[in-house]
Amino acid sequence: MTVVRRHVGAFLGWAAVLLLLVGAVGWIGPERLIAPWQTMDPLALLIALGLMVASYLIRTLRITRYFSATLRGHFWSAFRLSSWHNLMNNLLPMRSGEVAFPVLMQRYYGLPMVQSVPVLLWFRLLDLQVVLLIGLAAGGHLLGIGTGLLVFLTLGLLITPLVAYGLRGRLRDRLAGRGGRVASTLVSMLDSLPDRPARFVGTLFWTWANWLVKLAALGWVLATLAPLTFAQGVLGAIGGDLTTVLPIHAPGGFGTYEAGVAVFLGPMVAEARTVLAAAVNLHLFVLGTAMLAAVGSLLIRRPRRH
Repeated sequence: MTVVRRHVGAFLGWAAVLLLLVGAVGWIGPERLIAPWQTMDPLALLIALGLMVASYLIRTLRITRYFSATLRGHFWSAFRLSSWHNLMNNLLPMRSGEVAFPVLMQRYYGLPMVQSVPVLLWFRLLDLQVVLLIGLAAGGHLLGIGTGLLVFLTLGLLITPLVAYGLRGRLRDRLAGRGGRVASTLVSMLDSLPDRPARFVGTLFWTWANWLVKLAALGWVLATLAPLTFAQGVLGAIGGDLTTVLPIHAPGGFGTYEAGVAVFLGPMVAEARTVLAAAVNLHLFVLGTAMLAAVGSLLIRRPRRH
């Protein structure tokens, strides 16, 4: 009975999403959606695709460098893992696609979930920090944020990973002196997090590199699809991507992604149809590149477990 309810719930969720998508396309008008792609310079599109591929490669480097002892010599299989994890995140609702990462890490490399799940949470903390910082830098003034508040938010975001890194050691020391299975499991989880400055700085570096490249690509595409500056395009892309980092993601991201873009661009673009058309097209670009990467990665062999 539970399985039936789950399938019915999933069906109703996707049906609602498709209905919303059809309604949005009808309101915007198919011609308005297609027109920007017809006038877009093919070379610009190729460059944007190249930047997206580069961001996928950088994200893979973040994984392989962090789990260097386990993933040494497995870059391309890790690319396959990362691509499918990314696609599942884009397609499945409420961050449920995140499950793909620990599952595939265990299936491909035999890495226990107690080691991969905390690292995934650490990556997501850094992702959120970097996206918000870039957003404040690109469009804090465009959103009407005052200088004092902007400085306060920036400093708060900058120190968040440092605070988490510092607390990790203290918490581990407290738990290590306690007996019991729960304490032992928590110690194992904390041991998987950055335990030295080089590892901490490394994850920061690859996270910043990934998002700078990705948001440059998406900002460029959005500025090409709508009458926006590059900074406005980056800001709109951040609005969409925040819905994929936070647990407010609809099936396929349809509706929530566009809403994220619209919330950030709404104060700067008066025409609602223009904003929504650009948001839908950007979302299609994101989904299209994620699908291409995942399908293309099927040509890569899965690692053989010994």
